[in-house]
Amino acid sequence: MMRIDVHATPEDLAEAAADHLAELLAVAPVTFGLAGGSTPAPTYQALSQRSLDWSHVTCWLPDERWVPPDDPASNALMARRSLINHVPAQLIAPDTTLADPGESAAAYQRLLESEFDDGPDVVLLGIGDDGHTASLFPGTEALGHKDAGYVANWVDQFGTWRLTATAPLLHHSDHLLFLVVGAAKAVTIRRILVDEEQLPARVVAEAASDVTWLLDAEAAALL
Repeated sequence: MMRIDVHATPEDLAEAAADHLAELLAVAPVTFGLAGGSTPAPTYQALSQRSLDWSHVTCWLPDERWVPPDDPASNALMARRSLINHVPAQLIAPDTTLADPGESAAAYQRLLESEFDDGPDVVLLGIGDDGHTASLFPGTEALGHKDAGYVANWVDQFGTWRLTATAPLLHHSDHLLFLVVGAAKAVTIRRILVDEEQLPARVVAEAASDVTWLLDAEAAALL
């Protein structure tokens, strides 16, 4: 099942996304995959104001940058500042202080396996202009992984490592949501939802059982 939910402004979208997520997170216990980057921060801030039994929510990161935990680019740092520091939820994040990204990804996969029964419950993702989601970038090795897991992925365009859930792991989510804001994403959204190009976000979405696209009006302008 796939739904497209469009809201007039980024502010309206953040509030609506928070409402939708709050409904999904009301079933306890529940795992919640937190999208990284700057786009979801307003949604997390709105979500922190919702009445939930946060003590039964375990948050994790579908992807992380290979940076120190206090680096401004860290997804874990953003998640803590915008949500985790304001609610009594648990955040399980990759340990980016380990010797190498492969070791960090493998250790994180083991942690996640102990948290998931049949797969993630609720996962929020974003997309990039190139159609990537999590850190599954076009043409990168991680996009071809066939097993549900968590891997280190070299991203040549940035000259850096990323840690990411594989597409099969994301496919197993009970509820998969994409949050997309701004006119810069309109062409990419059209390529994914109208032209059905096999960009990474499309690959992830089309194999999942329940998918909601949460868009502001600018991102949805070419649908």
